Order: sequence, then structure tokens, then C-alpha cells
Amino acid sequence: MTGLAFTWDLAKARAHLRKHGVSFAEARSVFYDDHARLADDPDHSEAEERFILLGLSNAARVLIVVHAYREREGLIRIISARKATPRERAGYDRGSRP
Repeated sequence: MTGLAFTWDLAKARAHLRKHGVSFAEARSVFYDDHARLADDPDHSEAEERFILLGLSNAARVLIVVHAYREREGLIRIISARKATPRERAGYDRGSRP
């Protein structure tokens, strides 16, 4: 995987791995899914524009990845990642937005 640059908070990444069983390294792979669905996430931050990505990881799991794009630095900041719910997985299969 090349072309995209990522960053995340290490403590938050460890906490998400314990809580959700999803590493941010695996979450990064969702950005390379050609069928991933992207949606705005305006309800969770006034300080930055956030997005929700629903897509298939390199471990063949459908994930929800919340992220922000730091344009000045050219970085995608992963904020959270978790396995998609059955309803979200069905939406991915149908091509629906998260």
C-alpha cells in the first residue's frame, strides 16, 4: 500500500484495539477498497471536518473508519475504527453510504 499517508494517536489506537478488536493499521487498508463508501460526519466535531468510511479491510472485514484529512500536512488522521454492524455490512453490500 502506497500513496496515502496516515497518522493516529497511539494511545487511542491501543484502546480501540482492546475495545473493538480492530487495529488502526488494519483500518488504514480500508482506504484502498475501491468499493468503500464515504460520508460526512458533521455531528462529531466543530474543530475539524470528519468523515466516515465504510469498507473492506485487508483482513476481509467490513469496517467503519472515522477520520479527518489534514490537507496542509497531506495526512489522513484515523480517529476511530470498528467492525461494521450487520446492518452496516448489508449497506456495504448494497452500495449504500454509511
